[in-house]
Amino acid sequence: MDMKITIVAILLSVVLILSIVQTLQLNGMKSKISAASATGAVTAKTGAGAIDMTGWTENEKMNYEMHGTIPARFGGSSSSGSSGVGMVGGC
Repeated sequence: MDMKITIVAILLSVVLILSIVQTLQLNGMKSKISAASATGAVTAKTGAGAIDMTGWTENEKMNYEMHGTIPARFGGSSSSGSSGVGMVGGC
């Protein structure tokens, strides 16, 4: 019985330590992202074949990055086939 309590205590300690370490890592990443966005360093990709995302909302950018859909107001079409109904994201 004493051995089980010791093992459980060790495992809980490991989980606690890992959660503390990951919390610190997330806070560091959040501060880097907020610092970069405050200075305007976060921008869309530029170059040959890149889509100009100026004027897009954050939701439209997320939908393009996650699902590959281009907003309808820019003349993009994400449908496949002639029916106009297509699977979004290929999932």
